[in-house]
Amino acid sequence: MTSDWYNIKSLFRVITIVMMFVSVNLHAANKIDSVRVWPSPESTRVVLDMKEKPEYSYFFLKNPLRLVVDIKSTPGRAATFPKIDKKHQLIKKIRYSTPKRKSDARLVFELLAPVKPVIFSLAPTGPYSDRLVFDLYSKEKPKAQTVVKSRDISSDRDIVVAIDAGHGGEDPGSIGPSGTYEKTITLQIAKRLAAKINAEKGMSAIMPRTGDYYVKYNTRTQRARTKKADFFISIHADAFTSPQPRGGSVWVLSLRRANSEIGKWIENREQHSELLGGAADVLKDTQQERYLAQALLDMSMDHSMKTGFEVAEDVISEMRKVTRMHKKVPQAASLAVLKSPDIPSILVETGFISNPTEERLLKTRDHQEKLATAIFKSVKAYFRNNPPEDSYFAKLKKDQPRFHKVRSGESLSVLASRYGVTVSSLKKANKLSSNTLYIGQNLAIPRS
Repeated sequence: MTSDWYNIKSLFRVITIVMMFVSVNLHAANKIDSVRVWPSPESTRVVLDMKEKPEYSYFFLKNPLRLVVDIKSTPGRAATFPKIDKKHQLIKKIRYSTPKRKSDARLVFELLAPVKPVIFSLAPTGPYSDRLVFDLYSKEKPKAQTVVKSRDISSDRDIVVAIDAGHGGEDPGSIGPSGTYEKTITLQIAKRLAAKINAEKGMSAIMPRTGDYYVKYNTRTQRARTKKADFFISIHADAFTSPQPRGGSVWVLSLRRANSEIGKWIENREQHSELLGGAADVLKDTQQERYLAQALLDMSMDHSMKTGFEVAEDVISEMRKVTRMHKKVPQAASLAVLKSPDIPSILVETGFISNPTEERLLKTRDHQEKLATAIFKSVKAYFRNNPPEDSYFAKLKKDQPRFHKVRSGESLSVLASRYGVTVSSLKKANKLSSNTLYIGQNLAIPRS
Protein backbone atom coordinates (compact mmCIF):
# COMPACT_ATOMS: atom_id res chain seq x y z
CA MET A 1 0.00 0.00 0.00
CA THR A 2 2.80 2.36 0.98
CA SER A 3 4.73 1.46 -2.17
CA ASP A 4 1.67 2.09 -4.37
CA TRP A 5 1.01 5.43 -2.73
CA TYR A 6 4.66 6.41 -3.26
CA ASN A 7 4.44 5.48 -6.93
CA ILE A 8 1.23 7.49 -7.32
CA LYS A 9 2.82 10.55 -5.69
CA SER A 10 5.88 10.19 -7.92
CA LEU A 11 3.63 9.98 -10.98
CA PHE A 12 1.78 13.16 -9.91
CA ARG A 13 5.12 14.96 -9.52
CA VAL A 14 6.19 13.93 -13.01
CA ILE A 15 2.83 14.99 -14.50
CA THR A 16 2.99 18.33 -12.68
CA ILE A 17 6.53 19.00 -13.92
CA VAL A 18 5.55 18.08 -17.48
CA MET A 19 2.46 20.29 -17.33
CA MET A 20 4.51 23.19 -15.97
CA PHE A 21 7.07 22.68 -18.73
CA VAL A 22 4.35 22.55 -21.40
CA SER A 23 2.60 25.56 -19.88
CA VAL A 24 5.79 27.62 -19.85
CA ASN A 25 6.59 26.69 -23.42
CA LEU A 26 3.07 27.45 -24.59
CA HIS A 27 3.12 30.75 -22.76
CA ALA A 28 6.49 31.64 -24.27
CA ALA A 29 5.53 30.61 -27.78
CA ASN A 30 4.93 34.07 -29.25
CA LYS A 31 7.35 35.59 -31.72
CA ILE A 32 7.90 38.75 -33.77
CA ASP A 33 8.17 37.46 -37.34
CA SER A 34 8.73 40.78 -39.09
CA VAL A 35 8.46 44.55 -38.71
CA ARG A 36 7.11 46.98 -41.30
CA VAL A 37 7.09 50.78 -41.24
CA TRP A 38 4.72 53.03 -43.25
CA PRO A 39 5.47 56.77 -42.95
CA SER A 40 2.78 59.21 -44.13
CA PRO A 41 2.45 63.02 -44.01
CA GLU A 42 0.38 62.95 -40.80
CA SER A 43 1.49 59.81 -39.00
CA THR A 44 3.80 56.82 -39.04
CA ARG A 45 2.51 53.27 -38.79
CA VAL A 46 4.65 50.44 -37.45
CA VAL A 47 3.35 46.89 -37.80
CA LEU A 48 4.74 43.88 -35.95
CA ASP A 49 3.76 40.57 -37.53
CA MET A 50 3.27 38.19 -34.62
CA LYS A 51 3.02 34.43 -34.32
CA GLU A 52 0.12 34.80 -31.85
CA LYS A 53 -2.03 37.54 -30.35
CA PRO A 54 0.31 39.78 -28.32
CA GLU A 55 0.02 40.98 -24.73
CA TYR A 56 1.79 44.34 -24.44
CA SER A 57 2.34 47.49 -22.43
CA TYR A 58 4.19 50.72 -23.17
CA PHE A 59 5.55 53.91 -21.62
CA PHE A 60 7.51 57.02 -22.64
CA LEU A 61 10.99 58.16 -21.62
CA LYS A 62 12.48 61.64 -22.08
CA ASN A 63 15.95 63.03 -22.81
CA PRO A 64 16.09 61.55 -25.38
CA LEU A 65 12.43 60.99 -26.28
CA ARG A 66 11.59 57.29 -26.56
CA LEU A 67 8.54 55.01 -26.71
CA VAL A 68 9.27 51.75 -24.92
CA VAL A 69 7.11 48.69 -25.64
CA ASP A 70 7.13 45.44 -23.67
CA ILE A 71 5.62 42.37 -25.32
CA LYS A 72 4.89 39.53 -22.93
CA SER A 73 6.20 35.99 -23.49
CA THR A 74 8.09 36.86 -26.67
CA PRO A 75 11.72 35.83 -26.10
CA GLY A 76 14.59 36.26 -28.52
CA ARG A 77 15.35 38.86 -31.17
CA ALA A 78 14.25 37.10 -34.32
CA ALA A 79 12.99 40.06 -36.35
CA THR A 80 15.23 42.69 -37.91
CA PHE A 81 14.13 46.31 -38.10
CA PRO A 82 13.85 48.12 -41.44
CA LYS A 83 15.68 51.34 -42.19
CA ILE A 84 13.23 54.21 -41.84
CA ASP A 85 12.76 56.54 -44.79
CA LYS A 86 13.55 60.14 -43.88
CA LYS A 87 10.43 61.38 -45.66
CA HIS A 88 7.72 62.17 -43.07
CA GLN A 89 10.07 60.77 -40.43
CA LEU A 90 8.79 60.66 -36.82
CA ILE A 91 10.93 57.71 -35.73
CA LYS A 92 14.71 57.85 -35.92
CA LYS A 93 15.27 54.19 -35.11
CA ILE A 94 13.64 51.04 -33.72
CA ARG A 95 15.82 48.73 -31.62
CA TYR A 96 15.70 45.99 -29.03
CA SER A 97 16.52 46.62 -25.38
CA THR A 98 16.88 44.46 -22.27
CA PRO A 99 13.46 43.54 -20.85
CA LYS A 100 12.64 43.14 -17.16
CA ARG A 101 11.90 39.45 -17.75
CA LYS A 102 13.93 37.22 -20.04
CA SER A 103 10.75 35.71 -21.46
CA ASP A 104 9.58 39.13 -22.78
CA ALA A 105 10.67 41.39 -25.64
CA ARG A 106 11.38 45.09 -25.20
CA LEU A 107 11.35 47.41 -28.21
CA VAL A 108 12.50 51.03 -28.13
CA PHE A 109 11.24 53.61 -30.63
CA GLU A 110 13.70 56.53 -30.77
CA LEU A 111 11.45 59.51 -31.56
CA LEU A 112 12.27 62.76 -33.32
CA ALA A 113 9.19 64.60 -31.99
CA PRO A 114 6.42 64.15 -29.41
CA VAL A 115 3.74 61.72 -30.62
CA LYS A 116 0.26 60.58 -29.70
CA PRO A 117 0.23 56.77 -29.95
CA VAL A 118 -2.76 54.67 -31.01
CA ILE A 119 -1.80 51.03 -30.36
CA PHE A 120 -3.95 47.99 -31.03
CA SER A 121 -3.72 44.34 -32.03
CA LEU A 122 -5.35 42.83 -35.11
CA ALA A 123 -6.49 39.27 -35.68
CA PRO A 124 -5.27 37.31 -38.73
CA THR A 125 -6.83 38.36 -42.04
CA GLY A 126 -5.91 37.92 -45.70
CA PRO A 127 -2.15 37.40 -46.10
CA TYR A 128 -1.38 38.53 -42.53
CA SER A 129 -1.08 36.74 -39.20
CA ASP A 130 -1.71 38.38 -35.80
CA ARG A 131 -0.37 41.92 -35.73
CA LEU A 132 0.50 44.62 -33.24
CA VAL A 133 -0.06 48.04 -34.83
CA PHE A 134 1.39 51.39 -33.72
CA ASP A 135 -0.12 54.53 -35.28
CA LEU A 136 2.03 57.42 -34.13
CA TYR A 137 0.58 60.89 -34.74
CA SER A 138 2.81 63.94 -34.44
CA LYS A 139 1.78 66.46 -31.77
CA GLU A 140 3.52 69.24 -33.67
CA LYS A 141 1.63 71.32 -36.21
CA PRO A 142 2.26 70.07 -39.77
CA LYS A 143 4.35 72.25 -42.02
CA ALA A 144 2.47 74.19 -44.67
CA GLN A 145 2.36 72.26 -47.91
CA THR A 146 3.20 73.81 -51.24
CA VAL A 147 0.04 74.68 -53.13
CA VAL A 148 0.14 73.83 -56.82
CA LYS A 149 -2.34 76.55 -57.72
CA SER A 150 -3.79 79.42 -55.79
CA ARG A 151 -7.55 79.22 -55.37
CA ASP A 152 -9.79 82.25 -55.02
CA ILE A 153 -13.08 80.94 -53.66
CA SER A 154 -14.82 84.27 -54.24
CA SER A 155 -14.60 84.30 -58.04
CA ASP A 156 -12.94 82.56 -60.99
CA ARG A 157 -11.85 79.70 -58.73
CA ASP A 158 -10.54 76.31 -59.82
CA ILE A 159 -12.67 73.21 -60.06
CA VAL A 160 -11.12 71.02 -57.35
CA VAL A 161 -11.01 67.30 -58.06
CA ALA A 162 -10.01 64.82 -55.34
CA ILE A 163 -8.22 61.79 -56.80
CA ASP A 164 -8.12 58.86 -54.43
CA ALA A 165 -5.53 56.17 -55.13
CA GLY A 166 -7.13 53.04 -53.72
CA HIS A 167 -5.52 50.97 -50.94
CA GLY A 168 -1.92 51.64 -49.85
CA GLY A 169 0.61 50.73 -47.19
CA GLU A 170 -0.58 47.84 -45.05
CA ASP A 171 -3.39 47.19 -47.54
CA PRO A 172 -1.96 46.11 -50.94
CA GLY A 173 -5.39 45.69 -52.51
CA SER A 174 -5.67 42.86 -55.01
CA ILE A 175 -2.51 41.10 -56.12
CA GLY A 176 -2.03 40.10 -59.77
CA PRO A 177 -0.81 36.68 -60.94
CA SER A 178 2.77 37.97 -61.31
CA GLY A 179 2.69 39.74 -57.93
CA THR A 180 1.64 43.26 -58.99
CA TYR A 181 0.00 45.20 -56.16
CA GLU A 182 -3.19 47.09 -56.88
CA LYS A 183 -2.00 49.90 -54.56
CA THR A 184 0.97 50.51 -56.88
CA ILE A 185 -1.10 50.69 -60.06
CA THR A 186 -3.75 52.97 -58.54
CA LEU A 187 -1.16 55.45 -57.26
CA GLN A 188 0.59 55.61 -60.63
CA ILE A 189 -2.65 56.27 -62.53
CA ALA A 190 -3.87 58.74 -59.90
CA LYS A 191 -0.65 60.76 -60.18
CA ARG A 192 -0.96 60.86 -63.98
CA LEU A 193 -4.55 62.04 -63.72
CA ALA A 194 -3.61 64.68 -61.14
CA ALA A 195 -0.87 66.01 -63.42
CA LYS A 196 -3.35 66.45 -66.28
CA ILE A 197 -5.87 68.23 -64.06
CA ASN A 198 -3.23 70.55 -62.59
CA ALA A 199 -2.03 71.42 -66.09
CA GLU A 200 -5.53 72.58 -67.09
CA LYS A 201 -6.32 76.22 -66.35
CA GLY A 202 -9.35 76.39 -64.08
CA MET A 203 -8.79 72.96 -62.50
CA SER A 204 -6.79 71.70 -59.50
CA ALA A 205 -6.22 68.22 -58.13
CA ILE A 206 -5.77 67.02 -54.56
CA MET A 207 -4.72 63.51 -53.55
CA PRO A 208 -5.68 62.01 -50.16
CA ARG A 209 -2.85 59.48 -50.64
CA THR A 210 0.41 60.51 -52.33
CA GLY A 211 2.66 57.64 -51.19
CA ASP A 212 2.70 54.04 -50.02
CA TYR A 213 0.67 54.34 -46.82
CA TYR A 214 -2.88 53.55 -45.76
CA VAL A 215 -5.64 56.15 -45.40
CA LYS A 216 -9.01 55.18 -43.88
CA TYR A 217 -12.00 55.60 -46.19
CA ASN A 218 -13.76 58.25 -44.12
CA THR A 219 -10.47 60.16 -43.84
CA ARG A 220 -10.13 60.23 -47.63
CA THR A 221 -13.45 62.00 -48.06
CA GLN A 222 -12.76 64.25 -45.06
CA ARG A 223 -9.56 65.44 -46.71
CA ALA A 224 -11.47 66.09 -49.93
CA ARG A 225 -14.06 68.08 -48.00
CA THR A 226 -11.37 70.11 -46.20
CA LYS A 227 -9.98 71.14 -49.60
CA LYS A 228 -13.51 72.03 -50.80
CA ALA A 229 -13.45 69.40 -53.54
CA ASP A 230 -16.10 69.63 -56.25
CA PHE A 231 -15.72 66.00 -57.30
CA PHE A 232 -14.20 62.79 -55.92
CA ILE A 233 -12.69 60.00 -58.04
CA SER A 234 -11.47 56.76 -56.47
CA ILE A 235 -9.07 54.78 -58.68
CA HIS A 236 -8.94 50.99 -58.37
CA ALA A 237 -7.94 47.89 -60.32
CA ASP A 238 -10.59 45.19 -60.23
CA ALA A 239 -10.16 41.54 -59.25
CA PHE A 240 -12.22 38.41 -59.05
CA THR A 241 -11.98 34.83 -57.82
CA SER A 242 -11.17 33.59 -61.33
CA PRO A 243 -8.72 35.04 -63.89
CA GLN A 244 -11.18 35.19 -66.81
CA PRO A 245 -13.00 38.54 -66.26
CA ARG A 246 -11.49 41.53 -68.09
CA GLY A 247 -12.26 45.18 -68.67
CA GLY A 248 -12.91 48.41 -66.86
CA SER A 249 -16.05 49.60 -65.10
CA VAL A 250 -17.32 52.69 -63.30
CA TRP A 251 -19.22 52.51 -60.02
CA VAL A 252 -21.62 54.91 -58.35
CA LEU A 253 -23.26 54.85 -54.95
CA SER A 254 -26.22 52.59 -54.34
CA LEU A 255 -28.34 52.96 -51.21
CA ARG A 256 -28.89 49.20 -51.33
CA ARG A 257 -26.55 46.26 -51.43
CA ALA A 258 -25.16 45.42 -54.84
CA ASN A 259 -27.14 42.76 -56.69
CA SER A 260 -24.35 41.58 -59.00
CA GLU A 261 -21.74 39.01 -58.02
CA ILE A 262 -18.84 41.33 -58.79
CA GLY A 263 -20.60 44.20 -56.99
CA LYS A 264 -20.84 42.09 -53.83
CA TRP A 265 -17.18 41.14 -54.28
CA ILE A 266 -16.17 44.82 -54.39
CA GLU A 267 -18.24 45.68 -51.30
CA ASN A 268 -16.70 42.80 -49.35
CA ARG A 269 -13.24 43.75 -50.56
CA GLU A 270 -13.68 47.31 -49.26
CA GLN A 271 -14.47 45.94 -45.79
CA HIS A 272 -11.49 43.60 -46.08
CA SER A 273 -9.27 46.56 -46.99
CA GLU A 274 -10.29 48.34 -43.80
CA LEU A 275 -9.22 45.27 -41.83
CA LEU A 276 -5.90 45.07 -43.67
CA GLY A 277 -5.36 48.79 -43.15
CA GLY A 278 -5.86 48.34 -39.44
CA ALA A 279 -8.85 50.56 -38.79
CA ALA A 280 -9.75 49.99 -35.15
CA ASP A 281 -13.37 51.03 -35.68
CA VAL A 282 -14.26 48.90 -38.70
CA LEU A 283 -18.01 48.65 -39.20
CA LYS A 284 -18.68 50.25 -35.80
CA ASP A 285 -18.99 53.92 -36.73
CA THR A 286 -22.66 54.20 -35.90
CA GLN A 287 -22.39 57.96 -35.54
CA GLN A 288 -21.19 58.20 -39.13
CA GLU A 289 -24.09 56.01 -40.23
CA ARG A 290 -26.56 58.29 -38.44
CA TYR A 291 -24.94 61.26 -40.12
CA LEU A 292 -25.32 59.60 -43.49
CA ALA A 293 -28.94 58.65 -42.83
CA GLN A 294 -29.74 62.23 -41.94
CA ALA A 295 -27.81 63.58 -44.91
CA LEU A 296 -29.73 61.30 -47.26
CA LEU A 297 -32.80 63.38 -46.50
CA ASP A 298 -31.05 66.41 -47.89
CA MET A 299 -31.15 67.34 -51.55
CA SER A 300 -27.37 67.43 -51.64
CA MET A 301 -27.21 63.64 -51.75
CA ASP A 302 -29.70 63.54 -54.60
CA HIS A 303 -27.60 66.08 -56.49
CA SER A 304 -24.36 64.22 -55.72
CA MET A 305 -25.73 60.88 -56.91
CA LYS A 306 -27.18 62.42 -60.07
CA THR A 307 -23.91 64.21 -60.87
CA GLY A 308 -21.87 61.08 -60.16
CA PHE A 309 -24.05 59.04 -62.52
CA GLU A 310 -23.74 61.58 -65.34
CA VAL A 311 -19.95 61.73 -65.03
CA ALA A 312 -19.79 57.92 -64.80
CA GLU A 313 -21.59 57.65 -68.14
CA ASP A 314 -19.10 60.02 -69.76
CA VAL A 315 -16.10 58.20 -68.26
CA ILE A 316 -17.36 54.90 -69.67
CA SER A 317 -17.80 56.52 -73.09
CA GLU A 318 -14.20 57.78 -73.07
CA MET A 319 -12.67 54.61 -71.56
CA ARG A 320 -14.30 52.48 -74.29
CA LYS A 321 -12.03 54.28 -76.77
CA VAL A 322 -8.85 53.11 -75.05
CA THR A 323 -9.65 49.82 -73.27
CA ARG A 324 -12.09 46.96 -73.06
CA MET A 325 -15.04 47.60 -70.75
CA HIS A 326 -16.42 44.88 -68.49
CA LYS A 327 -19.65 46.85 -68.02
CA LYS A 328 -21.01 49.37 -70.52
CA VAL A 329 -23.24 51.23 -68.05
CA PRO A 330 -22.48 52.57 -64.56
CA GLN A 331 -22.68 49.95 -61.81
CA ALA A 332 -24.01 50.62 -58.30
CA ALA A 333 -22.73 49.42 -54.94
CA SER A 334 -22.83 50.55 -51.32
CA LEU A 335 -19.24 51.70 -50.96
CA ALA A 336 -17.99 53.84 -48.07
CA VAL A 337 -15.61 55.75 -50.30
CA LEU A 338 -18.61 57.08 -52.30
CA LYS A 339 -20.82 58.01 -49.34
CA SER A 340 -19.91 61.67 -48.91
CA PRO A 341 -23.32 63.37 -49.28
CA ASP A 342 -21.94 66.74 -50.36
CA ILE A 343 -19.29 65.64 -52.88
CA PRO A 344 -20.33 63.89 -56.12
CA SER A 345 -18.15 60.82 -56.57
CA ILE A 346 -17.36 57.80 -58.71
CA LEU A 347 -15.13 54.75 -58.39
CA VAL A 348 -13.21 53.75 -61.52
CA GLU A 349 -12.08 50.15 -61.89
CA THR A 350 -9.34 50.49 -64.51
CA GLY A 351 -9.27 46.79 -65.34
CA PHE A 352 -8.94 43.33 -63.78
CA ILE A 353 -5.53 42.93 -62.17
CA SER A 354 -6.48 39.28 -61.58
CA ASN A 355 -6.40 38.73 -65.38
CA PRO A 356 -2.80 38.05 -66.53
CA THR A 357 -3.17 39.95 -69.82
CA GLU A 358 -4.77 42.96 -68.18
CA GLU A 359 -2.25 42.93 -65.33
CA ARG A 360 0.59 43.34 -67.86
CA LEU A 361 -1.32 46.13 -69.61
CA LEU A 362 -2.06 48.04 -66.40
CA LYS A 363 1.65 48.17 -65.58
CA THR A 364 2.57 49.97 -68.80
CA ARG A 365 3.06 53.73 -68.87
CA ASP A 366 1.25 54.09 -72.19
CA HIS A 367 -1.93 52.38 -70.98
CA GLN A 368 -1.92 54.27 -67.71
CA GLU A 369 -1.66 57.55 -69.67
CA LYS A 370 -4.60 56.58 -71.88
CA LEU A 371 -6.76 55.72 -68.88
CA ALA A 372 -5.85 58.97 -67.10
CA THR A 373 -6.61 60.96 -70.25
CA ALA A 374 -10.02 59.30 -70.67
CA ILE A 375 -11.03 60.11 -67.09
CA PHE A 376 -9.67 63.65 -67.36
CA LYS A 377 -11.58 64.40 -70.56
CA SER A 378 -14.84 63.24 -69.01
CA VAL A 379 -14.54 65.27 -65.82
CA LYS A 380 -13.36 68.36 -67.69
CA ALA A 381 -16.25 68.12 -70.17
CA TYR A 382 -18.82 67.78 -67.39
CA PHE A 383 -17.63 70.84 -65.49
CA ARG A 384 -17.22 72.88 -68.66
CA ASN A 385 -20.92 72.23 -69.28
CA ASN A 386 -21.99 72.44 -65.61
CA PRO A 387 -19.59 74.81 -63.84
CA PRO A 388 -20.09 76.16 -60.30
CA GLU A 389 -21.15 79.80 -60.53
CA ASP A 390 -17.98 81.17 -58.89
CA SER A 391 -15.55 79.15 -61.04
CA TYR A 392 -13.26 80.08 -63.90
CA PHE A 393 -15.18 77.57 -66.04
CA ALA A 394 -18.39 79.53 -65.39
CA LYS A 395 -16.67 82.64 -66.73
CA LEU A 396 -15.62 80.74 -69.85
CA LYS A 397 -19.14 79.47 -70.32
CA LYS A 398 -20.53 83.00 -70.30
CA ASP A 399 -18.08 84.02 -73.00
CA GLN A 400 -18.56 80.98 -75.24
CA PRO A 401 -21.50 79.15 -76.87
CA ARG A 402 -22.96 76.32 -74.76
CA PHE A 403 -23.58 72.82 -75.97
CA HIS A 404 -25.43 69.82 -74.58
CA LYS A 405 -25.27 66.14 -75.53
CA VAL A 406 -28.76 64.61 -75.47
CA ARG A 407 -29.25 61.74 -73.00
CA SER A 408 -31.97 59.14 -72.67
CA GLY A 409 -35.27 60.60 -71.42
CA GLU A 410 -34.45 64.23 -72.26
CA SER A 411 -36.75 66.41 -74.33
CA LEU A 412 -36.70 69.96 -75.64
CA SER A 413 -38.98 71.13 -72.85
CA VAL A 414 -36.77 69.50 -70.19
CA LEU A 415 -33.62 71.10 -71.61
CA ALA A 416 -35.31 74.48 -72.05
CA SER A 417 -36.31 74.43 -68.39
CA ARG A 418 -32.85 73.33 -67.25
CA TYR A 419 -31.01 76.07 -69.15
CA GLY A 420 -33.61 78.79 -68.62
CA VAL A 421 -34.44 79.26 -72.33
CA THR A 422 -37.54 78.68 -74.46
CA VAL A 423 -38.26 75.66 -76.63
CA SER A 424 -38.56 77.89 -79.70
CA SER A 425 -35.13 79.44 -79.11
CA LEU A 426 -33.62 75.97 -78.75
CA LYS A 427 -35.19 74.88 -82.04
CA LYS A 428 -34.07 78.05 -83.78
CA ALA A 429 -30.47 77.78 -82.53
CA ASN A 430 -30.25 74.20 -83.80
CA LYS A 431 -32.41 74.61 -86.95
CA LEU A 432 -34.83 71.91 -85.77
CA SER A 433 -38.06 71.41 -87.72
CA SER A 434 -39.62 69.10 -85.10
CA ASN A 435 -39.44 68.38 -81.36
CA THR A 436 -37.78 65.01 -81.89
CA LEU A 437 -34.33 64.53 -80.29
CA TYR A 438 -31.83 61.69 -80.63
CA ILE A 439 -29.58 60.24 -77.92
CA GLY A 440 -26.07 61.58 -78.46
CA GLN A 441 -27.27 64.60 -80.46
CA ASN A 442 -25.28 67.78 -79.73
CA LEU A 443 -27.42 70.86 -79.18
CA ALA A 444 -26.27 74.46 -79.02
CA ILE A 445 -27.78 76.21 -76.01
CA PRO A 446 -28.66 79.86 -76.74
CA ARG A 447 -28.10 82.56 -74.15
CA SER A 448 -31.05 83.14 -71.88
